[in-house]
Amino acid sequence: MSNIRFIRTFIAVARCGSFAAAAEKVALTQAAVSMQMQTLEAELKRPLFERVGRTNRLTSIGKQILPQAERLVALYDTMRLTGLGEETAGSISIGAVDSAMGALAAAVTELKVQYPNLDVRLVTGKAFALAPQVETGEIDAAVIVEMAGKTPVSLNWTPLYSEPMVAVGARSVAAGSAAELLSGRPFLRFERSQRTGALIERALRHNRLAVTEFLELNSLEVIVELVRQNAGVSVVPLLEYGSWASDPALRVIPLHSNTPPRIVGMLERKIHDRHAAMTIVQERIRARSGARNGP
Repeated sequence: MSNIRFIRTFIAVARCGSFAAAAEKVALTQAAVSMQMQTLEAELKRPLFERVGRTNRLTSIGKQILPQAERLVALYDTMRLTGLGEETAGSISIGAVDSAMGALAAAVTELKVQYPNLDVRLVTGKAFALAPQVETGEIDAAVIVEMAGKTPVSLNWTPLYSEPMVAVGARSVAAGSAAELLSGRPFLRFERSQRTGALIERALRHNRLAVTEFLELNSLEVIVELVRQNAGVSVVPLLEYGSWASDPALRVIPLHSNTPPRIVGMLERKIHDRHAAMTIVQERIRARSGARNGP
């Protein structure tokens, strides 16, 4: 039987009206949303959507199932939060990659206000170092970029938000497209050995963008600071909790709309005693992301 995530995706498609719009809400690719809905329809042995132009409308059966799905998700969430009172004291430790620490810190700050007796420790690190710490129980969870390949069987991955890839240059650089911005200028690359670096390389190929290699660095913030100083140009994920799009010193140009985004989520063990607290952190991060991006 499909898990609760498929039901959440079904609700997102019903509310958003299309697989593409729902994909952004649940931090999945459009192909993954389509696969989940096909699986759900196969299990229920009935069609849930009909395609009309670029939209996906609920069938009559889909309309009947929607309120049941919403009640099921609400019941499941209530079930997960049972016993939370026992988790609002003591300590939890959560890791995050540098570029996701803003999202995590904002959510944890709200959690601490509501539960002042909960002692929270935040640590930063690279995803390849944080994931083993989660698996061994050294930390309770980590907010990281989606890993390539399959998630280890002992761990659970929950997508939280997605970040589109953009080309960035100094405001003084005149350019009407990403290709114009990047052409012939020194390219500042995020290190290829990291998942974000691999996604940037994929974005360059997807958009057929040629670059002039200059420096490879391991910090998105340092790369963008060098861009501000007009030391070069780059392709980076537009950070959910950054202000680059409104920075007067930067020129930010979106890549093609079908460029795969960077997906950030929480990695935690499938069995541990802090699930309810982590659920609240996840929901706070999603809520803040939704408020920033609008409906």
